[in-house]
Amino acid sequence: MTTQPGDVSPAWCLHLISEFNAADGRAIAVTKSLTRPELNWKPSPDKWSVGQCLEHLCVANEVYCRAISNSLVEHPVEVVQEITPGWLGRWFIRNYIEPSSRTKRRRAPKKITPGPQVELSVLDRFLASNRRARELVHRTRNYDVNRIRFRNPFVPVIYFTVGTGLEILSKHELRHLLQAEGVRDSLKREHGS
Repeated sequence: MTTQPGDVSPAWCLHLISEFNAADGRAIAVTKSLTRPELNWKPSPDKWSVGQCLEHLCVANEVYCRAISNSLVEHPVEVVQEITPGWLGRWFIRNYIEPSSRTKRRRAPKKITPGPQVELSVLDRFLASNRRARELVHRTRNYDVNRIRFRNPFVPVIYFTVGTGLEILSKHELRHLLQAEGVRDSLKREHGS
């Protein structure tokens, strides 16, 4: 019996979905019991608050998911077993997205820079954006995510493969959730909780 597209999800799909699920858990844990002032507390004027980290991720997910989804239109179904980013995608992830001491710190693009104050509802928005990201990952399981390209919504001269875009979304969340956890820990130290 042969497997038809859509019958079984490839390993990369299951892996990404589990990363988005883990991000949900981390976001819930980092915001648990924070008041609005605590959600907006910043360790210094040039740093983001926990709420701003989540707001940034919500908007980035919305923009990237829309661009990736639009790129799938009129492409044939062709399942691939793993995501293999090209050299540019690997370099971009390694240097700008993955959380590490080597990652370059850059200002967020203006369209995904969070505002100065964030409402408590940001957690619900984040969880909803992750639900849409998981739905997109599930949908893309039936496409050759290593060949279909989309225009980077922040640097329009760069095109990434859909697979690279999905990897960027997941690793971007990890980076900013680690940042939010650091801010929450600083808040606890500052206020002795």
